Amino acid sequence: MQSRDDVTVIIAAKDEAPTIGALVARCRRYAGYVIVVDGHSRDATATEAAAAGARVLLDEGKGKGNALRIGIAAVTTSVIVFLDADGSHDPDDIPRLIAPIVDGRADHVSGSRLMGGSSELHGGFDEFFRLAGSSFITAVINWRFGIRLSESQNGFRAIRTDVARQLNLRSNEATIEQELIVKTLRMGFRVAEVPAHEYKRQFGASHLVLWKVSPIFVCSLIWYLFFARVGTSTAIAPEADRQIVRSRGIGAQL
Repeated sequence: MQSRDDVTVIIAAKDEAPTIGALVARCRRYAGYVIVVDGHSRDATATEAAAAGARVLLDEGKGKGNALRIGIAAVTTSVIVFLDADGSHDPDDIPRLIAPIVDGRADHVSGSRLMGGSSELHGGFDEFFRLAGSSFITAVINWRFGIRLSESQNGFRAIRTDVARQLNLRSNEATIEQELIVKTLRMGFRVAEVPAHEYKRQFGASHLVLWKVSPIFVCSLIWYLFFARVGTSTAIAPEADRQIVRSRGIGAQL
Protein backbone atom coordinates (compact mmCIF):
# COMPACT_ATOMS: atom_id res chain seq x y z
CA MET A 1 0.00 0.00 0.00
CA GLN A 2 1.40 3.38 -1.03
CA SER A 3 1.98 5.74 1.89
CA ARG A 4 0.43 9.17 1.56
CA ASP A 5 3.93 10.51 2.29
CA ASP A 6 5.01 9.10 -1.09
CA VAL A 7 2.49 11.29 -2.95
CA THR A 8 2.66 14.99 -3.87
CA VAL A 9 -0.27 16.87 -5.39
CA ILE A 10 0.62 19.74 -7.76
CA ILE A 11 -1.99 22.43 -8.40
CA ALA A 12 -1.48 25.33 -10.82
CA ALA A 13 -3.69 28.15 -9.56
CA LYS A 14 -4.52 31.71 -10.52
CA ASP A 15 -7.18 33.82 -8.79
CA GLU A 16 -8.77 30.83 -7.03
CA ALA A 17 -8.83 32.22 -3.47
CA PRO A 18 -12.46 31.27 -2.68
CA THR A 19 -11.83 27.54 -3.17
CA ILE A 20 -8.09 26.80 -3.01
CA GLY A 21 -7.87 26.43 0.77
CA ALA A 22 -10.59 23.79 1.00
CA LEU A 23 -9.15 22.00 -2.02
CA VAL A 24 -5.68 21.82 -0.48
CA ALA A 25 -7.10 20.53 2.81
CA ARG A 26 -8.97 17.75 1.01
CA CYS A 27 -5.87 16.78 -0.99
CA ARG A 28 -3.83 16.47 2.19
CA ARG A 29 -6.01 13.55 3.27
CA TYR A 30 -4.40 11.49 0.51
CA ALA A 31 -1.05 13.17 -0.13
CA GLY A 32 1.81 13.96 2.19
CA TYR A 33 2.56 17.17 0.32
CA VAL A 34 0.65 19.70 -1.76
CA ILE A 35 2.44 22.20 -4.00
CA VAL A 36 0.43 25.14 -5.30
CA VAL A 37 2.15 27.01 -8.12
CA ASP A 38 0.63 30.47 -8.11
CA GLY A 39 0.20 32.32 -11.40
CA HIS A 40 0.75 35.77 -9.85
CA SER A 41 -2.83 35.88 -8.58
CA ARG A 42 -4.47 39.22 -7.92
CA ASP A 43 -6.37 37.78 -4.96
CA ALA A 44 -5.39 35.82 -1.86
CA THR A 45 -4.85 32.48 -3.63
CA ALA A 46 -1.29 32.09 -2.33
CA THR A 47 -2.19 33.11 1.23
CA GLU A 48 -5.15 30.73 1.40
CA ALA A 49 -3.15 27.83 -0.06
CA ALA A 50 -0.31 28.27 2.42
CA ALA A 51 -2.70 28.58 5.35
CA ALA A 52 -4.19 25.22 4.36
CA GLY A 53 -0.75 23.59 4.43
CA ALA A 54 0.49 23.84 0.83
CA ARG A 55 3.96 24.83 -0.27
CA VAL A 56 3.47 27.84 -2.52
CA LEU A 57 5.73 28.59 -5.48
CA LEU A 58 5.48 31.33 -8.10
CA ASP A 59 5.37 30.47 -11.78
CA GLU A 60 7.17 32.52 -14.42
CA GLY A 61 4.01 34.01 -15.90
CA LYS A 62 4.10 31.72 -18.94
CA GLY A 63 1.07 29.50 -18.38
CA LYS A 64 -0.14 26.23 -16.86
CA GLY A 65 2.56 24.05 -18.42
CA ASN A 66 5.30 26.22 -16.99
CA ALA A 67 3.63 26.06 -13.57
CA LEU A 68 3.43 22.27 -13.59
CA ARG A 69 7.06 21.92 -14.69
CA ILE A 70 8.14 24.15 -11.80
CA GLY A 71 6.09 21.96 -9.48
CA ILE A 72 7.65 18.75 -10.83
CA ALA A 73 11.13 20.08 -10.11
CA ALA A 74 10.23 20.63 -6.45
CA VAL A 75 8.78 17.16 -5.77
CA THR A 76 10.60 14.80 -3.41
CA THR A 77 8.10 11.90 -3.46
CA SER A 78 7.82 8.95 -5.85
CA VAL A 79 4.33 9.77 -7.19
CA ILE A 80 2.85 13.03 -8.49
CA VAL A 81 -0.84 13.84 -8.83
CA PHE A 82 -1.89 16.79 -10.99
CA LEU A 83 -5.22 18.38 -10.11
CA ASP A 84 -6.96 21.52 -11.36
CA ALA A 85 -7.65 24.40 -8.97
CA ASP A 86 -11.22 25.11 -10.06
CA GLY A 87 -12.90 22.33 -8.07
CA SER A 88 -13.74 20.22 -11.12
CA HIS A 89 -11.72 17.26 -9.78
CA ASP A 90 -12.61 15.35 -6.64
CA PRO A 91 -9.62 14.69 -4.32
CA ASP A 92 -11.47 11.64 -3.02
CA ASP A 93 -10.61 10.03 -6.38
CA ILE A 94 -6.85 10.26 -5.70
CA PRO A 95 -6.55 6.71 -4.23
CA ARG A 96 -8.25 5.27 -7.34
CA LEU A 97 -6.03 7.37 -9.60
CA ILE A 98 -2.75 6.23 -8.07
CA ALA A 99 -3.78 2.59 -7.57
CA PRO A 100 -2.45 1.32 -10.95
CA ILE A 101 0.92 2.93 -10.16
CA VAL A 102 0.97 1.55 -6.61
CA ASP A 103 0.12 -1.93 -7.93
CA GLY A 104 2.88 -1.76 -10.55
CA ARG A 105 0.45 -1.89 -13.49
CA ALA A 106 1.08 1.59 -14.92
CA ASP A 107 3.54 4.50 -14.89
CA HIS A 108 1.05 7.23 -15.84
CA VAL A 109 -2.69 7.23 -15.11
CA SER A 110 -5.27 9.74 -16.32
CA GLY A 111 -8.76 10.31 -15.00
CA SER A 112 -11.35 9.77 -17.73
CA ARG A 113 -14.40 12.03 -17.93
CA LEU A 114 -15.79 9.78 -20.66
CA MET A 115 -15.81 6.88 -18.20
CA GLY A 116 -16.67 8.86 -15.06
CA GLY A 117 -19.05 11.44 -16.48
CA SER A 118 -18.94 15.22 -16.66
CA SER A 119 -21.15 18.03 -15.38
CA GLU A 120 -19.56 20.43 -17.89
CA LEU A 121 -19.03 18.79 -21.29
CA HIS A 122 -22.58 19.08 -22.59
CA GLY A 123 -25.40 21.54 -23.21
CA GLY A 124 -23.88 24.27 -25.37
CA PHE A 125 -21.74 24.97 -28.42
CA ASP A 126 -18.61 25.70 -26.37
CA GLU A 127 -18.98 22.39 -24.54
CA PHE A 128 -19.63 20.60 -27.82
CA PHE A 129 -16.44 21.93 -29.40
CA ARG A 130 -14.42 21.13 -26.27
CA LEU A 131 -15.64 17.55 -26.32
CA ALA A 132 -15.18 17.20 -30.08
CA GLY A 133 -11.66 18.60 -29.93
CA SER A 134 -10.69 16.36 -27.02
CA SER A 135 -12.14 13.31 -28.79
CA PHE A 136 -10.24 14.13 -32.00
CA ILE A 137 -6.92 14.47 -30.16
CA THR A 138 -7.53 11.21 -28.32
CA ALA A 139 -8.44 9.39 -31.54
CA VAL A 140 -5.20 10.54 -33.17
CA ILE A 141 -3.17 9.40 -30.15
CA ASN A 142 -4.95 6.03 -30.17
CA TRP A 143 -4.24 5.64 -33.90
CA ARG A 144 -0.58 6.61 -33.54
CA PHE A 145 0.17 4.20 -30.69
CA GLY A 146 -2.35 1.42 -31.28
CA ILE A 147 -4.08 1.88 -27.92
CA ARG A 148 -7.65 2.51 -26.79
CA LEU A 149 -7.91 5.46 -24.40
CA SER A 150 -11.31 7.04 -23.91
CA GLU A 151 -9.77 10.51 -23.44
CA SER A 152 -6.39 12.15 -23.04
CA GLN A 153 -6.85 15.82 -22.11
CA ASN A 154 -8.04 15.72 -18.51
CA GLY A 155 -5.87 17.69 -16.08
CA PHE A 156 -6.49 15.09 -13.36
CA ARG A 157 -3.69 12.54 -13.64
CA ALA A 158 -0.95 10.73 -11.72
CA ILE A 159 2.55 9.81 -12.82
CA ARG A 160 5.71 8.35 -11.35
CA THR A 161 8.04 11.23 -10.55
CA ASP A 162 11.04 9.61 -12.22
CA VAL A 163 8.99 9.15 -15.41
CA ALA A 164 7.80 12.77 -15.42
CA ARG A 165 11.40 13.95 -15.19
CA GLN A 166 12.46 11.89 -18.19
CA LEU A 167 9.88 13.27 -20.61
CA ASN A 168 11.69 16.47 -21.67
CA LEU A 169 8.56 18.52 -21.00
CA ARG A 170 8.65 21.93 -22.66
CA SER A 171 5.06 23.18 -22.93
CA ASN A 172 4.20 26.42 -21.16
CA GLU A 173 0.49 26.28 -22.00
CA ALA A 174 -2.51 24.03 -21.35
CA THR A 175 -1.10 21.66 -23.98
CA ILE A 176 0.97 20.18 -21.14
CA GLU A 177 -1.55 17.34 -20.71
CA GLN A 178 -1.22 16.10 -24.27
CA GLU A 179 2.55 16.50 -24.09
CA LEU A 180 2.61 14.39 -20.94
CA ILE A 181 0.58 11.55 -22.42
CA VAL A 182 2.21 11.51 -25.88
CA LYS A 183 5.76 11.56 -24.54
CA THR A 184 4.93 8.87 -22.00
CA LEU A 185 3.77 6.64 -24.85
CA ARG A 186 6.67 7.55 -27.14
CA MET A 187 9.13 6.49 -24.46
CA GLY A 188 7.39 3.15 -23.96
CA PHE A 189 6.03 3.73 -20.47
CA ARG A 190 2.73 2.17 -19.44
CA VAL A 191 -0.45 4.29 -19.54
CA ALA A 192 -3.78 3.55 -17.86
CA GLU A 193 -6.99 5.43 -17.14
CA VAL A 194 -9.64 5.27 -14.43
CA PRO A 195 -13.14 6.80 -14.21
CA ALA A 196 -13.15 10.32 -12.74
CA HIS A 197 -16.18 12.60 -12.73
CA GLU A 198 -15.69 16.22 -13.77
CA TYR A 199 -17.71 18.68 -11.69
CA LYS A 200 -18.69 22.24 -12.54
CA ARG A 201 -16.20 24.96 -11.71
CA GLN A 202 -17.02 26.18 -8.21
CA PHE A 203 -16.12 29.83 -8.73
CA GLY A 204 -15.29 32.28 -11.52
CA ALA A 205 -14.66 31.41 -15.16
CA SER A 206 -12.16 29.30 -17.05
CA HIS A 207 -8.91 31.00 -18.09
CA LEU A 208 -8.96 28.98 -21.33
CA VAL A 209 -10.43 30.70 -24.42
CA LEU A 210 -11.36 27.91 -26.81
CA TRP A 211 -11.04 29.71 -30.15
CA LYS A 212 -7.62 31.06 -29.21
CA VAL A 213 -6.10 27.78 -28.07
CA SER A 214 -7.57 25.35 -30.64
CA PRO A 215 -4.90 25.95 -33.34
CA ILE A 216 -2.19 25.67 -30.68
CA PHE A 217 -3.52 22.29 -29.56
CA VAL A 218 -3.54 20.90 -33.11
CA CYS A 219 -0.06 22.16 -33.98
CA SER A 220 1.42 20.97 -30.70
CA LEU A 221 -0.18 17.54 -31.12
CA ILE A 222 1.60 17.08 -34.45
CA TRP A 223 4.85 18.29 -32.91
CA TYR A 224 4.68 15.99 -29.89
CA LEU A 225 3.63 12.97 -31.93
CA PHE A 226 6.36 13.09 -34.53
CA PHE A 227 9.07 15.68 -33.92
CA ALA A 228 9.60 16.71 -30.28
CA ARG A 229 12.61 15.31 -28.45
CA VAL A 230 11.99 12.89 -25.60
CA GLY A 231 14.24 11.22 -23.09
CA THR A 232 16.13 14.22 -21.72
CA SER A 233 15.85 15.40 -18.15
CA THR A 234 13.45 18.34 -17.93
CA ALA A 235 13.69 19.49 -14.35
CA ILE A 236 13.41 23.24 -13.96
CA ALA A 237 15.81 23.86 -11.11
CA PRO A 238 13.97 25.99 -8.55
CA GLU A 239 15.80 29.24 -7.93
CA ALA A 240 16.14 28.54 -4.22
CA ASP A 241 13.79 30.57 -2.06
CA ARG A 242 13.01 33.19 -4.70
CA GLN A 243 10.14 31.14 -6.08
CA ILE A 244 8.56 30.71 -2.65
CA VAL A 245 6.09 33.49 -2.08
CA ARG A 246 7.72 35.39 0.74
CA SER A 247 6.49 38.84 -0.29
CA ARG A 248 3.06 37.88 1.08
CA GLY A 249 4.37 36.47 4.33
CA ILE A 250 4.27 32.88 3.12
CA GLY A 251 7.04 30.42 3.82
CA ALA A 252 5.30 27.04 3.82
CA GLN A 253 7.84 24.34 3.06
CA LEU A 254 7.69 20.62 2.33
